[in-house]
Amino acid sequence: MITVIGSLNMDLVTTVDRFPKLGETLLGNTFQTKYGGKGANQAIAASRLGGEVQMIGCVGEDAFGRDYLSHLKREGIIVEYVEPVTDSPTGTASIFIVEGDNSIVIVPGANFQLTPQKLESIEETIASSDMLLLQLEIPMETVDQALQIAAKHHIPTILNPAPFQPIPKKWWEWITYITPNEHEAAAMMADDHFQEQYKEKMIITNGKNGLLYYEEGNEIHIPAPTVKVVDTTGAGDTFNGALAYFLTEGYSKKEACQLAVYAASLSVTKLGAQGGMPTQEQLRSFIESDTK
Repeated sequence: MITVIGSLNMDLVTTVDRFPKLGETLLGNTFQTKYGGKGANQAIAASRLGGEVQMIGCVGEDAFGRDYLSHLKREGIIVEYVEPVTDSPTGTASIFIVEGDNSIVIVPGANFQLTPQKLESIEETIASSDMLLLQLEIPMETVDQALQIAAKHHIPTILNPAPFQPIPKKWWEWITYITPNEHEAAAMMADDHFQEQYKEKMIITNGKNGLLYYEEGNEIHIPAPTVKVVDTTGAGDTFNGALAYFLTEGYSKKEACQLAVYAASLSVTKLGAQGGMPTQEQLRSFIESDTK
């Protein structure tokens, strides 16, 4: 069982020829409402590959929240611990897409109602997990509580440190894997309390250039296949969900990283954070065609 503790957002996606300047109004090309939030994205990425996944989070008692719960159920996600709350709306992300790149503004809403106390009340449920997957679109104190519970019960963890915030020193002892992009990794390593041995926990993603990680002090690079990019939204979430899935299936770190890079590369060939997340069959077919 993969347990994802994190955010659920409705993505408000606009495609436009260029990003607007300050104070400027532009005509957009298309607008769509899609399901997003780093937590839910990563849960769906793992589930589509065949993982047993439960989601822990909060939505509003509004149309977006009700719609999202139905969507998660259709995707095979266990939603018993996705709580509708009355005092905040479902989180939103306003996404502007220009030639495959994006800029995003997030309004957390109900995501910030996921408190440490709520996790304490379901500790035994979390303790039954094979892997705990976390991001930083929920309160830092809630992530702290989740990592403590995982450490107490010896559950491996993946922390995707996005949107980036400084990582508290004590977290490094609790984290099994941390998955920054190259900019986040540089900020981490520039921190005064960063220690050289922490590099062994890092899996650093770098878009079309693949990723690198450290093994016994050596830098290991895994390249990404070349694809036609439609929308990079959700590529990192696809990677993290796939990484969690393949690690829990018993693949080695290197094998899991290679497969997760393929999954993330395939995801950017379609529009939307979840639109391109592959099934196991789609992923295997893509790898086979790429390696011929």
